[in-house]
Formats: sequence, C-alpha cells, structure tokens
Amino acid sequence: MILTYLILIIYALLLLLVFLYSLVQFDLYLKYRNQPQKHKIKQLKSWPKVTIQLPIFNESYVVERLIHNIVKIDYPQDKIEIQILDDSTDESIIKTKKIVENYQHQGVNIKHIWRKNRVGFKAGALKEGLKNAEGEFIAVFDADFMPSSDWLKKTIPHFSDDKIGVVQTRWGHINREDSLLTKIQAFALDFHFTLEQVGRNLSKHFINFNGTAGVWRKTCIIDAGNWQGDTLTEDLDLSYRAQLKNWEFVYLEGVVAEAELPAVMSATRSQQFRWNKGAAENFRKNFKKVFQSSEMSLRTKIHSFFHLLNSSMFLVVLLLAIISVPLLFIKATHPELKWFFYAMSILGISTILFLIVYWKSFKSINEQSKVNFFEFIFLFVSFFSAAMGLSLHNSIAVLEGHFGKKSAFIRTPKLNNVLENNTYIKKQISVVNILEVCLAIYFAFGIYSAFRLNEYGLLFFHVMLFLGFSFVSYKSIFSK
Repeated sequence: MILTYLILIIYALLLLLVFLYSLVQFDLYLKYRNQPQKHKIKQLKSWPKVTIQLPIFNESYVVERLIHNIVKIDYPQDKIEIQILDDSTDESIIKTKKIVENYQHQGVNIKHIWRKNRVGFKAGALKEGLKNAEGEFIAVFDADFMPSSDWLKKTIPHFSDDKIGVVQTRWGHINREDSLLTKIQAFALDFHFTLEQVGRNLSKHFINFNGTAGVWRKTCIIDAGNWQGDTLTEDLDLSYRAQLKNWEFVYLEGVVAEAELPAVMSATRSQQFRWNKGAAENFRKNFKKVFQSSEMSLRTKIHSFFHLLNSSMFLVVLLLAIISVPLLFIKATHPELKWFFYAMSILGISTILFLIVYWKSFKSINEQSKVNFFEFIFLFVSFFSAAMGLSLHNSIAVLEGHFGKKSAFIRTPKLNNVLENNTYIKKQISVVNILEVCLAIYFAFGIYSAFRLNEYGLLFFHVMLFLGFSFVSYKSIFSK
C-alpha cells in the first residue's frame, strides 16, 4: 500500500507541474490576445555599420546558397561587413574559400575566418569574429537561413533607443510541407515565435535571442560578458546575462527570415538534444541570478523559472507516462480511491489551456489562408504525440544538463533537400532507440490493459504515447 500511495503522490505532483506550466502559457496568451505588438522607432539620420556573422561547420550543401543570399542584402555597401566564421573540418572549407574570394574580387567586404580548432564551438566562433568586427551592430545567421533583401533595413531602425540590445525576428520554414516530421516541427516553432516570444516581450519578461535571425548591439554583447561556450545554448545564456544587465530586447513578429527545418529524424534528435540540454544548463547557470535580482518583478521571475525549465517538462511527461500504466491497476483494484482520480481529473484542464494557446498560434500563422480546425487538431495531436515519443531522448539531455555533464556541440546538419547519399546523415541504432521501442510496446500493453480492466480514463493518453514512440522509433531506425 505504501508503493501505491507513493505512486499517487508522484502522479499528483507531476500533474500539478504540468497544470502550472499551462497556466504560465495561458498568461502569455492573454497578453498576446489583448495587446497588439507595437514598437516605437525613430528615423535614422544615417545607416550604422553592421557586421553579419555566418557561423558554419561542414555545410557543403548550403554554404553557397547562404553566401549568395547574404551578399544580396540591400544595405549601403560601405556600411556592411560579412564574416564567414568557418569551423569546418571537411572539404567544404575549399568550396567556401573560393566563393568568398570570388565576391572579394567583386568588391564585397567579406572575410573567411577559419579556426584550426572548435574551442567554445559556435560561441567560440562568434567571439573570435567579434574581436575584429567592424560593425556597431552584429547580425547572426545560421547556415540554413535566407533573409529577405530588406531584412537589415527592417531591423536596424529599432536600435534608435540606446537601451535596445537585441532585435530578434521570426523564423519561417521553407520545407514546412515536406513531411509530417517537418509539419510538426513548424507547428511547435510557430507557437514559440508567435505566442511565447510576443507574449513575453509585451509583458516585459525575459525573452531569448534564438541563435540566428537577430541583431545584437556590439556593446551589449561585451557588457553582458561576451559569448561563452559553457552551455550548449550560448544564445539563451547571453540573452539572460544581457537582460540581467538591464538591456532591452525587441521581438519583431512581422519580420520573417526563411530557414530549413531538419528533414530527417537523426537531425531532429541532435537539435532537440542540444536545445534541451542547453536549456537545463542555463537553468543551473542563470536562474539563481534571476531569483536574486532585486529589480525583477515576481511575475517575471515566475515566467523566467518556467522559461529556463521549459525543457525539463519532457522529464515530467516521461515520468507521468511510465507511472500511468500502474495507475490503471491501482484504479481498478482500489475503488475507495475514486475520489483521488476525480480530484486529479480537474487538473486535466491543462489540456484545454494548451489547446487554446496553440489554436491562437495556428490561427495567427495561417491568417492569410482558410484556417482548418480539423487540420489544427491533427497537428496538435501529432505534435504532442511526437513530443512524448522524444521524451526519453530529451529527458536524458535534460538530466545531463542539470547534473553538469559536459558534451560537444553537435550541430544540426543542413541538408538542402539532399537526402540520398548525404555525407552528414549518420544513422545508427543506439540503446535509446531500443528503449523507445520497448516503451512503444509498454504503452501498447497499457492500451490492452484499459480494455481488460474496463478503465478508459487514460486510453487516449496511452494511444498518443504508443503512436509517438512508434513514430520516433520507426523514423530513427528504418526511415531513410
């Protein structure tokens, strides 16, 4: 009976955490819904000098597209510098060097900066380039990004206020419709860029530079302690350090930089691992400073807590999922505990709150076309199923981050739709893959048990878990 009560206590605490997280998201929705995003800007007397940094690592398939796109940006040529921060270790170095030399002969202020080692990874490359950057402002683009030609002229005027340290823009997705995998990634990122970033910015809560498609004031980077490579999400780290120094951030939902989503599961997994581990590392590194800040409101501290702890929700979901099957048997064999399950069902309102906030995001992205509610429901269920399917993989990343285990920066390969014989796609079966298959079988047993015990309260949850782990397992092991 002690084990039974222990399971029930853990279950209640985990559900409460999910409920609190949903309330925080709903609070952002209320701000987003009730207050349109407006930014006051002054007309610039002259365009300031800008350095565009392009950190790359073994990007043979996209480097040419990247550079050709960046040199077309409409900005006074005497006020722009392009730095190719190349940490590559393959033959793409030669290709990149030739492209750069070609544009240099045409009079473009472009430099190829190659490092012999990857000390600090992306953060180290950005820091190295900053030493000799000519610009007062530093724009950063990852290798798969293709900003429009007027991107700088839409962002730089927002620095007319000296307090502004960063201007971040929204990501677009050129391959959104390619597969179910890209559709659900776009669905998740759209939510972040339309509701979370806007809601936090409107509420004066901390937001984050997203690592790319944004501009920094150079003095802000220096004042905040420069780029540091001790976490896997150097962008989130510098964002918090800068805002703790009272620099203000501007997020522009209406300015979009198109980019490429990971098209294969192995690339998605590496990106997810880095993002989730890095977020946990940042919680360890920065939340104490946030908590101790005397200038920050309690509400902003609460939002920062859940912002930095966002990736840890995967661990919460995984634990909920694992104990949900024993719960079926507890409920069936202990009718005297029905009151507990009725009480816990109230916390199920979190599902409704998530449905509302994601629907708002979906409508915002699709406002120019006919919004299909059934398409939304399909994507909503597909996304959360896939997120559950990745919960073991991402929980390992989160635990490594919280316990301080260091690992290399594994970049997300940019494929440019080259999937056959792609040298950057590395697929191998791991212990985690096998455990994910086992979990799919475990939740199939949960579905079977629901019918055998005539207990259907968690049936849909178990179906989503089964589909999620099956999808992730198939895409990881068998998909090309």
